[in-house]
Amino acid sequence: MSVERAAFITLHACPLAAPGQGKSGGMNVYVRQLAAALGNLGTQVDIFTREHACVANRIETIGPNVRVIHIKAGEPEAHVGELYAHLPEFLEQLNEFKEEEGLEYDVVHSHYWLSSWVGRELSQAIGAPHVVTFHTLGLIKMQSRAGEVEQTERPVVEAEVMASADRIIAFSAHERDAMARLYNADANKVSLVPCGVDLSVFKPLDQRSVRDLLGLNGEKILLYVGRIEPLKGLDLLVEAAAQMDTGESVRVIVVGADANDGQELGRVKQLAKERDLEDQIDFVGQVNHSDLPLYYNAADVCVMPSYYESFGLVALESMACGTPVVAARVGGLPTIVQHGRTGYLKSWRCPETFANSLEMILSTDGLQQSMGEAARKRAEGLGWDNVAAIMSDEYDSLIENAAQSAQGEERDEPASLTANAAKDDNKC
Repeated sequence: MSVERAAFITLHACPLAAPGQGKSGGMNVYVRQLAAALGNLGTQVDIFTREHACVANRIETIGPNVRVIHIKAGEPEAHVGELYAHLPEFLEQLNEFKEEEGLEYDVVHSHYWLSSWVGRELSQAIGAPHVVTFHTLGLIKMQSRAGEVEQTERPVVEAEVMASADRIIAFSAHERDAMARLYNADANKVSLVPCGVDLSVFKPLDQRSVRDLLGLNGEKILLYVGRIEPLKGLDLLVEAAAQMDTGESVRVIVVGADANDGQELGRVKQLAKERDLEDQIDFVGQVNHSDLPLYYNAADVCVMPSYYESFGLVALESMACGTPVVAARVGGLPTIVQHGRTGYLKSWRCPETFANSLEMILSTDGLQQSMGEAARKRAEGLGWDNVAAIMSDEYDSLIENAAQSAQGEERDEPASLTANAAKDDNKC
C-alpha cells in the first residue's frame, strides 16, 4: 500500500519563513524540501504550521501536491517558549479545518517536540501511524553546552512521544543511541533517514566570478552560515581566526541573523574587536536562501564550530557546492563530513586545532580542490529525491503493518465469538 495523503505538523517552523532569521533554520528547509520531493512522488502533503506575522494567505500552495496551512494558536508574534500552552488550541483548530475540508490522512509526520504532542493526539484520533522527527533533543542540547536551558515540559513530552510513536526518524546513529540512552526509547522503532540537499541549487560555480559578484578580493575566505546563538559556537571560529598564520590575508564571512535580541551578535563582535579582527570579519546578516550557493562557492572553507548539530544541513549544502568543511565532531556531523577526505572533524573545542586544520587546507596545494571534489561526490548521494524515496518507504511499511494488524483482528473476532458461544452452551 502507498501513502496518498500525509499531514506534516511543524507548529513553530513555517516552511515559508526565511532561514537564518529568528528560529528559522535547517528545519524549515528540511520540511519544505521533503514535502516537495514527496509531492513529486505523488503524495499529497498538507503542512500545518502556526499563523505568524507576515502571513499573506491562510493556505499557500508551494508545489505539486503540497500546501501550507496556517492555524491560529496564540498571538502571531508569540515567542516559541510560549507555544506549549497553545498546543490544545492548535489541535482544535487543525481538527476543525480537517472536518471542514473532509480530509483523511494515511500518516501523520511531526517535526520538533511541540509538534510531536499535536501529532500524537491527531494520529490517535484518526487511527493513522505517527512518524516523528525531533530535529533536536532537549537533553542532548543541555548536555552539549553549559548554560543551555530548556522548558521543563520538553524532555517529558519527548519521552512520552518516543514511547507512543509508530516510527522515529533519526539523522544519525548518534541521535538514535542518545534516544535509547537518555529517553529509554525503543531503538527498534528508530529509522535512520538522512537529511537532503537540492543538488540543482547547491552546486559548484566558478569561484572567481562569484567573488566578483559579491565584491570580494583575493583574500582567503572562511565562511560561517547559520543562526547566531551560543549553541552554534561562533566565538570559537573568531578565536581560531585569531590563531591562524598562513602568510596570506584571511577574511571571515558570517551569514545569518541573531536568533534572539542581538546579545550573542554583540558578544561575538566584541570578541572580534578584542582579538583585533574587526576589519577581517564581515557580518552580512540574513541572505536569501537562493543566494547561499554564492557564498558557499566564494569560500575556501566552511566552518561549523557548533556544540551540537542533529544533522548539519549547512555542511551538506557547502559540500554540494564543492567547498570543504571543518566542523566540530558532534551530533550528526560525522555522518556527513568524511574526516581527511571532504574536510576535517575536530574532537576538541580548541582554537589551535581548528586553526591548524584551516591552515592545512588553505596552504596545501591541491588539497582544497581534492576535498571539494570529494565533498560534491559525497553530497550527490543525498539529493532530496533519494531521501523522499526512503521516507516514502517508511510510510508505506507502517501503513502495510497497520492494514495487516487490522485484518488479523478481523480474523480473530469470529473465532473469539465462537469460543464464547461454546462456553455459554456448556453452562446450559
